[in-house]
Amino acid sequence: MRIYLVAAAIGLLLLFLLKPMIDNQKEMKKYDFSVTSVDGEIKKEDFKGKVLAVYFGYMFCPDVCPTSLSTLAYSLEGFSQKELEEFRGLFISVDPDRDTLKDLDEYAKYFHKRFIGATSDKENLDDITKRYESYYEKVYLEDSKMDYSVAHTSFIYIFDRDGRFVKKIDHFTNPNEIKEVLSKLL
Repeated sequence: MRIYLVAAAIGLLLLFLLKPMIDNQKEMKKYDFSVTSVDGEIKKEDFKGKVLAVYFGYMFCPDVCPTSLSTLAYSLEGFSQKELEEFRGLFISVDPDRDTLKDLDEYAKYFHKRFIGATSDKENLDDITKRYESYYEKVYLEDSKMDYSVAHTSFIYIFDRDGRFVKKIDHFTNPNEIKEVLSKLL
């Protein structure tokens, strides 16, 4: 009987000690992704050692995407070249039907040279955005040359050098607040 109590106590102690590590691994897996850029497949783990900012949007977006990407780029002003080398911005298009890899690369780099443009197929994008608790949906427009728009949330997801999620920043956040978050990580 005593041996069972000791084994149970050790088991509970191990569970107590390992739970934060298990929870951290679940959190890290929640934010995993695999998308395609002009340079090929990229995964979240490819950014180990870098501070990463992820944004979901699309190139034909008339307002929130360019504003959010501009805000993120502006928040990088004043960082040293060495600090900037430790940062990557990833613009993931939720409109793979129109946004080509070449165009995405140019679009992302238009905002900042440390930004990458990427996308994937709808099934993968649906999975990624669901895990990120984000949203997008095609909205068809009658009598429009665009044919459709994409309704979507507008958040920047910040990850530290170890790939751990740090902060979800909404569209209306002041660039100085973003800079503060990045300063602590860079």
